[in-house]
Amino acid sequence: MTHPSDQTPQEPITPSRRERLKPLELIGFSGVLAVFAGLIVLMGSRSFVLMLIFMAIAFIVSLVFVALLGLGGKPSDEDVAARKDLNKPQGGDWH
Repeated sequence: MTHPSDQTPQEPITPSRRERLKPLELIGFSGVLAVFAGLIVLMGSRSFVLMLIFMAIAFIVSLVFVALLGLGGKPSDEDVAARKDLNKPQGGDWH
């Protein structure tokens, strides 16, 4: 069994307020698109059940679309540097 190696304690990572609220912004944007789609369907058909169905579909589709767009973005320089640190072996030497 391996023993944990002696590592220097790292400072806790504290995300900024913008980074903490980013998921809420994406969910809010998807919610606004869902309400818009629901209102369009309600004005066209006058059916509340159909409106709720289209709102749910629009919310899920827009949430997936926004998440995929977020994944496709170019990573920042800090993110690239953090990934390089994670890819190094613990002892500093390869096997």
